[in-house]
Amino acid sequence: MTVSRARAVSVPLLAALTAAALVGGCSSKGSGDAGGSTTQAAPAAANDLQADYQKVIKDVLPSVVQIDASEGLGSGVVYDDKGHIVTNAHVVGDGKRFKVTTATGEQALTADLVAAYPEQDLAVIKLNDVPNGLKAASFGDSTKAEVGQIVLAMGSPLGLSSSVTQGIVSAVGRTVSEGRSGGGTGATIANMVQTSAAINPGNSGGALVDLDGQVIGIPTLAATDPQMGDGAAPGIGFAIPSSMVKTVAGQIIKSGKVTDSGRAALGITGRTVLDDDYRPAGVAVVDAKKDGAAAGAGLRAGDIITRLGDDEVTTINSLSEALAGAAPGDKTQITYVRDGDEKTADVTLGEM
Repeated sequence: MTVSRARAVSVPLLAALTAAALVGGCSSKGSGDAGGSTTQAAPAAANDLQADYQKVIKDVLPSVVQIDASEGLGSGVVYDDKGHIVTNAHVVGDGKRFKVTTATGEQALTADLVAAYPEQDLAVIKLNDVPNGLKAASFGDSTKAEVGQIVLAMGSPLGLSSSVTQGIVSAVGRTVSEGRSGGGTGATIANMVQTSAAINPGNSGGALVDLDGQVIGIPTLAATDPQMGDGAAPGIGFAIPSSMVKTVAGQIIKSGKVTDSGRAALGITGRTVLDDDYRPAGVAVVDAKKDGAAAGAGLRAGDIITRLGDDEVTTINSLSEALAGAAPGDKTQITYVRDGDEKTADVTLGEM
């Protein structure tokens, strides 16, 4: 699947609710008390859901900010009351200082980079002056996200600050590779939350929120459709899970860097190789670190990796995706070609 940087557009939150209320009313043509009760049920349910939306927006939107970086506009989420804000690494780019605008639209504040972690496309910046009443968002447990769960995406799509879109959790546990074009980091990210909430440029780094007001993800990527000229595929967006956000942001705030990535690695520099028909056929080892997992398993420069465990490896991206689903210390088998002969070796994965 091809993905691009986060994309979202604002749509009226009540459109679906209005349609549902109209259908409910038209389908309840009974007589007597039972019919009357049914007729009133749909509008009442719609009003309850609308109230839930409005409460969540009121509670969470003040914690979502707009970030003006050299790479363009993006979004961020207030992480704590000390002025730390979590966002995407591709939002901050190579910048060190940023302008931050809160949901109230007050004068822009300045913030400096604490650290970026491109491998997971996350970064933390810190406000130089923390305004009174700055409200930190509440980060939930993304491992409890369920398909069909209603979610709201909050951010600044296309520079439209404090915008909200709605959708559902479409899938969980997705492993997605981010391109490098357009400022992407090239990261391969596991366990992403897929959502139908509209995602557009500027939503990157914002908040994907459940109806309990808990941030369960950071909107980051939107799928692109080659048949649409690589335009955004409607209704297919991805958010970095809050569990990973808390792990990375917590380490950056405490130590100024990520000290324990939890990401598996082979300890190689590699490149995709093609077969005689010019199709991707594996990953050639350009360099194997002496203390890396691959070198420990006997691999060396020139070997071509074709499989890791049960996963076929044809490109750098497919190798990254296979590693994203594993953990440091996992033991697996690696298949490779050396001088035309296929070989296998047992490997204990290292840490990125």
